[in-house]
Amino acid sequence: MSPPPNGATSRVPRHLAIVMDGNGRWANRRMMPRVIGHKFGVDALVRIIHACRDRGIAHLTVFAFSSENWNRPQEEVSGLMNLVLVAVSKYLERMAADGVRIRIIGDRARVAAKVREAWDHAERMTAANQAITVNVAFNYGGRWDMVQACQALVRDGVEPDAIDDAAIARRLSLADAPELDLFIRTGGEVRISNFLLWQAAYAELYFTDCLWPDFDERALDAALADFAARDRRYGRVKKDVKSDGTPVSFAPET
Repeated sequence: MSPPPNGATSRVPRHLAIVMDGNGRWANRRMMPRVIGHKFGVDALVRIIHACRDRGIAHLTVFAFSSENWNRPQEEVSGLMNLVLVAVSKYLERMAADGVRIRIIGDRARVAAKVREAWDHAERMTAANQAITVNVAFNYGGRWDMVQACQALVRDGVEPDAIDDAAIARRLSLADAPELDLFIRTGGEVRISNFLLWQAAYAELYFTDCLWPDFDERALDAALADFAARDRRYGRVKKDVKSDGTPVSFAPET
């Protein structure tokens, strides 16, 4: 693989998650309706998808619509639903041609049939792509994800003594994705807001004041550089590292 562009570090996460926060405030500062901020947010997402692919990130999971976002004004919610249809129409062919695999995670039951149909079309059209997998979390919540995993355990008849981390993880929405490495939130808030609660257990957290529509390749590279400098020990003491900072072995803490 060639070196990452724009000075990005060669130590990139396999799996990156982003809370794309700040669209509404970005629009408000420009005296625009909030839904216009979401439109520019979609444009930013397309840029970042390609930037992640070019930097060798295999999985990108983005928080597009939380299970709590139904509480927003109806006009904004309707605008977000229509934006899904516009985004699929405008960008899907390009995504498919560029090797992007699209997956939707979340509770689909409450979402309009035409939106579900657009998702199904996007997933079918990109199912064989391998350059990068983009998981779009829509009507998603971390607590919902764990509840539905527990319900699946019951349906599968798993005995209580057989339930462990692996049994639960296999039934979560991102069961086929690698462990989450880096969790980014834009917009200045310092919380994870019910996103990937299970998966974020050992992820590195990165918060930035940058509003999502302004988050570009330079901002991504800053987050990746910060990630590369982290000392990830997973509860253990680092014994030795390679020249690039990658741990070789660990000694248990005492």
